[in-house]
Amino acid sequence: MAVAEGSRGVNFQVTVLKILVSYPDGFAVMADLKRDMAILATSGRDWVERTKRLAARVPDLDIFSQGLVERLNGGWRITEKGRVVLEFMEARPRELEPTSEGLGAEPSSLAPAPRPHASTTSGRSNRLQRRRAARERARGRAS
Repeated sequence: MAVAEGSRGVNFQVTVLKILVSYPDGFAVMADLKRDMAILATSGRDWVERTKRLAARVPDLDIFSQGLVERLNGGWRITEKGRVVLEFMEARPRELEPTSEGLGAEPSSLAPAPRPHASTTSGRSNRLQRRRAARERARGRAS
């Protein structure tokens, strides 16, 4: 399986990362990888658009030269670094740490996406409390 050039090649590489991360230990033999690639390639426009969005986060993606995927035992395996890059690509923009430019983490840093902080959780909790209070006020007015 040769890696194609251009944006199509980057979409291919994102797809490889997504497939490998779904396997136990991140390893898939070539036959399984090819089968899964064929399924995703024919799954419709949504998959193509999704991989384009993910690939845009790391425009210079090269899964082999960057050590994100390794070839072994008749298949490919995603490395820990590959998992980190995939997490970065999948992170929502608000989850990224701001940089000096204020645009979010640099893709070249390959840093993992931060986990939601307590403030995110408490923000949800506050919204739930406000909704409950509003419902109770509405019930009080209705009676």
